[in-house]
Amino acid sequence: MSSGGGAHAWSPADGGDSGKIAVKDGSSDGDPAKAEYYRTASSETKRTLWNHSGPGTTVYSGDGSRIYKFKACDENEGTPDDCAASWTIP
Repeated sequence: MSSGGGAHAWSPADGGDSGKIAVKDGSSDGDPAKAEYYRTASSETKRTLWNHSGPGTTVYSGDGSRIYKFKACDENEGTPDDCAASWTIP
């Protein structure tokens, strides 16, 4: 698991699928949570899974190739995002 600000991300997700990632918004600051991640099939492309659903909610990515590193971030308008200090390798 990765945590940054009030955001929490994990992979494998949704029943242990290594091709899916989840991000939960664990804060009530009004800002969305996100997970930044990379897949093995497109190892140079940083992807982002957004959670705009509000506090306490979790969203899941679609299925794809294995996710090999990720980090959680809490979006901050006008200031740098609160992100995990390092990448998590599942």
